[in-house]
Amino acid sequence: MKSAAESLPLLQGVLDCIDMGALVLDANERVVLWNRWMSQHAGVCDAETRQRNFFDLFPEQRGKRLEAAIGQALRSNLPSLLSQTLNRWPLPLYSNKATAEKGERMQQQITVTPLHLADDERYCLIQVNDVSAAVQRENLLREQAVALRSQTLLDDLTGVANRRHFDMAIDRETRRARRMGTSLSLMMLDIDYFKAYNDHYGHQQGDACLEAVASALSTMQQRPGDLFARYGGEEFAVILPDTPGDAAVMMANAMCRKVRDLRIPHQAARMDEHIVTISIGVACSDSGQADEAYELINAADRALYQAKACGRNRVHSI
Repeated sequence: MKSAAESLPLLQGVLDCIDMGALVLDANERVVLWNRWMSQHAGVCDAETRQRNFFDLFPEQRGKRLEAAIGQALRSNLPSLLSQTLNRWPLPLYSNKATAEKGERMQQQITVTPLHLADDERYCLIQVNDVSAAVQRENLLREQAVALRSQTLLDDLTGVANRRHFDMAIDRETRRARRMGTSLSLMMLDIDYFKAYNDHYGHQQGDACLEAVASALSTMQQRPGDLFARYGGEEFAVILPDTPGDAAVMMANAMCRKVRDLRIPHQAARMDEHIVTISIGVACSDSGQADEAYELINAADRALYQAKACGRNRVHSI
């Protein structure tokens, strides 16, 4: 049976062939083996590390999770896997010269394993995997998932919240208003004579009109809980949590003025001014008396109908 010392050249040759960092420490935490991968990515060759204490080479690891893992392996024969999430780049290892110059360490996953040899001497093997590519893929997938989720909640044309987003929000805010005893206001609005606008200017210009109106009105909701959404066609909705009816009416009148100020020509409008305008219906659930979502929507829709019946380009509240 070969002794550990006699086996070192063979072990060194094996470790130099593997595509990961590998080093072996003795019971005194001194480096016994240091493979070619470590030399390449740490910028320290095997000869410079031999018989040096690991923590002289990496002093910043004193008191860190890696020191505890090495201690467990050498004294208690317990293996450890350092979570990459909690220990992203513990060792100063770099993918190439360019990243080294920028100080960008590779993402690492480190495993510390006790070694059982015939001479009963204690050793531990430290394996370092470069998981940078895997982390990049994970981040990309996460970003794509967030983007996909946001796309499912946004209207393709206008970029504001879509009907699905509105349905989720009105249900959530109605339940919250009922639970907290707060007011909840809802506006339903649409562009006046929009069918006539489409017939006169064409659908492409009609889409541009929808985008312009949505862009102007969506900036008027400043609080995180407010939601401006496209309800369907030329109809939009605004959810205003913790907002009494009179405050909602004030905002609705400001929104009407905002659209008029755009001065979008509308020659087919049966109005004194041939510009694009909107009509708005406002409904509010008083504090502690929040209706069901569908009741609040129906009330705002009735108010919108009244605003249009009274001549359009105005606000009506219930």
